[in-house]
Amino acid sequence: MTDRRIVFVVFDGFQPLDLTGPHEVFHSAGGYTCDVVAPRAGPVRSVSGLLVHAGYGVADLDPAGTDTLVVVGGQGVDQARKDAELVAWVAAAAGARRVASVCSGVFLLAAAGVLDGRRVTTHWAREEQLAREHPEVRVDCDPIFVRDGRVWTSAGVTAGMDLALALVEDDLGRDVAHEVARRLVLFLRRPGGQSQFSVALWSRQPATDPVRAAVTAIHTDPGARHDIAGLAAHAGLSPRHLQRRFTAEMGAPPAAYVERVRVEAAQRALTDGDEPVEAIARRCGFATSETLRRTFHRRLGVTPSDYRARFRSTTGPLEPLGPLGPLPDSAEEGRTA
Repeated sequence: MTDRRIVFVVFDGFQPLDLTGPHEVFHSAGGYTCDVVAPRAGPVRSVSGLLVHAGYGVADLDPAGTDTLVVVGGQGVDQARKDAELVAWVAAAAGARRVASVCSGVFLLAAAGVLDGRRVTTHWAREEQLAREHPEVRVDCDPIFVRDGRVWTSAGVTAGMDLALALVEDDLGRDVAHEVARRLVLFLRRPGGQSQFSVALWSRQPATDPVRAAVTAIHTDPGARHDIAGLAAHAGLSPRHLQRRFTAEMGAPPAAYVERVRVEAAQRALTDGDEPVEAIARRCGFATSETLRRTFHRRLGVTPSDYRARFRSTTGPLEPLGPLGPLPDSAEEGRTA
């Protein structure tokens, strides 16, 4: 079997990780040939100043033979999408078996008319701009990547690696994608339904060592008991003192924070393996599958089984769920702790 040809589109002001992250994923998987095309062949300067050599200019490369087209993002995309020759080349290359974008690269695909009627995602900071400028596309910036038929789009920067892993899985299977993730020492091979607004990314960061110790304990083992007495022991504070400090520093009481971390742990377990829902519930700290079901229904609007059916495989179309939303300020949200 001949190698599948991946063609990356770059331009002045591109985001280097949008290129180098996915490029390394495909290279590590094997079975791919990766080419880089730009408006002109030669050095292309990224937004951070890194120079990358584009082996081809659009005038030099016949888009035929491209298996997967990957358009990267970056601040320079706003100027790049005004380049009529580049846009025309992208439109011609979009006849490939698969078309993908990383971050704001979606704007170049939209300019080329590739996305009409499609559901897409991009970096959360570009959501309003994309929806405003391209009403012909359906914009959903909660998930880290979305597949709509043969078109795949991802959120920003590191999400491009998640997208590339999903493309590898689509071609070569889950085991190969998992091995690539291990080889690249990626902490977690995230499914497309993983939110850009993950609690670990978007919650406040602890300002003091005692609260940091409690937060670390929660993330290290979400399924542990984590009642206020246990967390206070980790923090070296009285339960009442920790309750006040944790809520002030993290923007939510300990029980609410614990519940959201457990929900995300259960989401990962449901999509990454075949473990029974009852076992996942116990391991993630929900005691019973019914408790997990009620919590999922309240936070995500679906049952754990429905969530698994929707996101278990990245090889089918992804229908993103809504975000978990802000951390609640009521301890009623965290009774499972």
